[in-house]
Amino acid sequence: MPRSPRETELLRAAKARLDRLNYYPQPVRTARVRILSTPWLFRIPGLRRFRGYEAGPLILVKMPLEETPEDLVVHELCHVWQDQHRRVRMWLSYLRGYRDNPHEVEARRAVADTRSPAG
Repeated sequence: MPRSPRETELLRAAKARLDRLNYYPQPVRTARVRILSTPWLFRIPGLRRFRGYEAGPLILVKMPLEETPEDLVVHELCHVWQDQHRRVRMWLSYLRGYRDNPHEVEARRAVADTRSPAG
């Protein structure tokens, strides 16, 4: 199934932002990445507090793609990038918690450091 124009737009914009950072040796690869609107997933206890979730090459979002903010895709695509470079370490790090997890901190920093001054 091909990407929708909105999915393509979100991925291109998020990748362009992450490409300005040098967190990992190679840029994030997006050829296999998909963004899917899965509101039902976020009704599951434990996932209710999230708006987005990364699972390998999948970025799952709570809202329709037309309403999905670019910042959320940058955050989740940063997790895809982390997964591409250190999958086991990334996933194991969540056993120690979420909020102060270094991968969460890095993804939040990626959004802040690449946000345009106007927005």
